[in-house]
Amino acid sequence: MNVLDAWAAMAFLQGEVAAPRVRRALQDGAVISEVNLGEVLYTLVRRQGEVDALEAIGDLRAMLSTEGPSWELTRHAALIKAAGGLSYADAFAVATAQRHSAPLLTGDPEIIALDNAVEVIDLRKEANE
Repeated sequence: MNVLDAWAAMAFLQGEVAAPRVRRALQDGAVISEVNLGEVLYTLVRRQGEVDALEAIGDLRAMLSTEGPSWELTRHAALIKAAGGLSYADAFAVATAQRHSAPLLTGDPEIIALDNAVEVIDLRKEANE
């Protein structure tokens, strides 16, 4: 299993260089926090409009599992956020990866800079390979 953050989901949906790596993760089984999926949705709405954004999100949701923000996950994400250095949404991605003991696929520099909080797969490296 793999965990995606909004950066990884956007890379996939936009057909960026990291998209094939994210596709493999989706085929192997992936999960995304619904908070991070919401980030993807509002970004897509701004870029391409609500109808196209909702269609893209629907297609993506069919390819992975989503995890709602239970109190346990929300508490964990809030504690990660309180430690500093991450947005609240990024804290949900990290908390989700920690909950599943799974690698987090991202290109987000703030998450990548975390020191041993979670196993991170740096999708920015895809552009260099």
